[in-house]
Amino acid sequence: MTHDALCSADNSQLVVVDLQIRLLAAMSEIDRATLVKNAEIILQAASALEIPVSYTEQYPKGLGPTVPAIMENMPEGAEAIEKTCFSCCDVDAFRQSLEKTGRRQVVLIGQEAHICILQTSLELAAMGFRVFVVEDAVCSRFEVHKRNALMRMRHAGVVVTNLESVLFEWVRDATHPQFKLVSTLVR
Repeated sequence: MTHDALCSADNSQLVVVDLQIRLLAAMSEIDRATLVKNAEIILQAASALEIPVSYTEQYPKGLGPTVPAIMENMPEGAEAIEKTCFSCCDVDAFRQSLEKTGRRQVVLIGQEAHICILQTSLELAAMGFRVFVVEDAVCSRFEVHKRNALMRMRHAGVVVTNLESVLFEWVRDATHPQFKLVSTLVR
């Protein structure tokens, strides 16, 4: 039995928000490196655990495609969604992608925390989803904006979590068939 405050591999879907070349270039070098590394890890775990993945691209003509290192780790069947609005929820294809999985938990990673992640998380929560924002897999150009966004999300009932918490909630037990893989990913 899992508590609603914990991520469940059977009820989660992962959404990768706007991890695009030109947008990522605006982030600090350390934030860029951390975000890409942690995104690669969570994508590998999601793939191994058969967790549905979708990813968005904000105005790709202007901000470029999703970063190659992320695409290399994108599970087969991951759904791509183009957008110009900041909240992913304003895109019909995004809402349909979430609904068709039947899963009620959404794990969000990407950028920017105070714009697209914030708006998407608050609207998903209002739609009845349990939302988990992975704080070490989101970033903003300015740290103060990220901190403010995480605080706002927490106050609105969004679960602000971290990469390792999500991964180990997904496997739940050291006897899980994918435990060894997951623990190796974070070593």
